[in-house]
Amino acid sequence: MPTTIDNDVILTTVAENISEFRAAVNDSFVPLQVTSTHADQFRGMIRSVGVDGVHVTDVHATDHVVERTPELIARNDKAYFKLGIMLAGTGLLIQDNREAVLSPGDLAVYDTSRPYSLVFDEDFRTMVVMFPRHFITLPPEQVGQLTAVRIPGNEGLGVVVAPFLAQLAANLDRLRGTTGAMLTHSVLDLVTTVFTHELGLDTAAADPHRALMQRIYGYIDRDLASTDLGPASIAAAHFISTRHLHGLFQEQGTTVSTWIRTRRLERCRRDLVDPALADRPVAAIAARWGFVDAAHFSRAFKAAFNVSPSEYRAMH
Repeated sequence: MPTTIDNDVILTTVAENISEFRAAVNDSFVPLQVTSTHADQFRGMIRSVGVDGVHVTDVHATDHVVERTPELIARNDKAYFKLGIMLAGTGLLIQDNREAVLSPGDLAVYDTSRPYSLVFDEDFRTMVVMFPRHFITLPPEQVGQLTAVRIPGNEGLGVVVAPFLAQLAANLDRLRGTTGAMLTHSVLDLVTTVFTHELGLDTAAADPHRALMQRIYGYIDRDLASTDLGPASIAAAHFISTRHLHGLFQEQGTTVSTWIRTRRLERCRRDLVDPALADRPVAAIAARWGFVDAAHFSRAFKAAFNVSPSEYRAMH
């Protein structure tokens, strides 16, 4: 895990050579291979802050190549999405047999669990928002359709989202303190909205199968607090058999119960670091999202986040 995640401190590294920059990159993200054909003239700067599991990094540097290789993935297989926005210069993103040439204002997503390359042929500036894949509601398999796909910043939702992210890069200090978690949650909501639009899920009515899945996801999120939420109630609400429901989730690479548990844990995680809920007992937060057994919730939370709920709250 990146060393700067969740420390609520802005770290700045000014690198005067490729070795210093490579070390800073590996500290800020996941293990990466960084090379440059002009290593003797290399300069770079990285500013980063981590809040509530979301890592935001502003990078300025001269030309170089970044590679996430199978060997590096084997050493650290943490699965994150990285959303990048070009702020100056140009870059080339390669992943999943696709290539995206990015200009200032353009957005693109990539997945650290699979190999990718970033090529910068000139001085550039970019901002990267990195977060665990389960932090957004879309299944990784769906987001995988967008890796290394240019999302233009001068049309569609990019016109709205790109300026917000650019301002965030210039104001990393706004991610500190009690409002930081709220801002990062807003960023994730915006990212989810962009992905949903780019995947055509906001116009899913033309595809009955896709529209059904979107209704099911929405139903689950709205009913997370209910202890009766389960395959039977979900299937009945959508006039399908439980067998059909299980098949739909199997197509997405998960199960109904896993999806419900993941969404509940994510809501609990957000509440645990919400300053407005600081006085609310952990058990009350768990019950709010459908976990009636406090011991079961504690075990599930620790399995997902490697620390107990109370420890997670104290850390943040």
